[in-house]
Amino acid sequence: MSLGAHLIELRKRLFLAALGLIVGMVVGWIVSDFVLNALIQPITEISAEQGRDASLNFTDISSAFDLRIQIAFTVGVVLSSPVWLYQIWAFVMPGLKKSEKRYAVGFLASAVPLFLGGCAAGWYVLPHMVVLLTGFAPEGTTALLTARSYFDFVLKLVLVIGVAFVLPVFLVLLNFAGVLSAVAILKSWRIAILAITVFTAIATPAADVMSMFLLAVPMVLLYFAAAGIAWLHDRRVRRTQQSYDVELAV
Repeated sequence: MSLGAHLIELRKRLFLAALGLIVGMVVGWIVSDFVLNALIQPITEISAEQGRDASLNFTDISSAFDLRIQIAFTVGVVLSSPVWLYQIWAFVMPGLKKSEKRYAVGFLASAVPLFLGGCAAGWYVLPHMVVLLTGFAPEGTTALLTARSYFDFVLKLVLVIGVAFVLPVFLVLLNFAGVLSAVAILKSWRIAILAITVFTAIATPAADVMSMFLLAVPMVLLYFAAAGIAWLHDRRVRRTQQSYDVELAV
């Protein structure tokens, strides 16, 4: 494909991804009341566990509306994940043979559950982090949490962990594209484990070791699972190439 054809393809994929996101945002707006009540739940736990007043505050006229938009956007990203994940795949791997189109099914079947599972993991550790971090405030103080900053914190935690869970799938994608070999993935295991440890340490409070452990272990396992799949693929490619070379020699 020429550069112009690539740009046209990119525009098409971005349009379809944006369309899926808009549909997801409409659903997100509809369920925003339910999501907002779920977001407030960790704040109410502060009063129960720390004996202090805690509330979510809207500091200006438009902040309540802005928060609804943010909720709709986040829910839209999660719900439309099958659409935009497929568009990424379709743009990166446009030259697949018909026999290899089944890889798209495998990509979606693994990437979507992993992304949703990562979002669920972020949502699981959220209440623990809110209670723990606000617990450092002196006794007798009140936890007045600004709605915008609080939801920015939730958004980064949930979506970043969701994307982190999908990264091993992209390692497999790069391997199938011939960009990254299984040997290269395995050689980098020390760096990968260090990066995962640093990431989970940043994403969770330093004192909450269990949450860090619960996030780090599945990410490490997913990394080595991606390396295993890449190794099997490389071995199959080598066998195919050897058979082809033998046929040419004959």
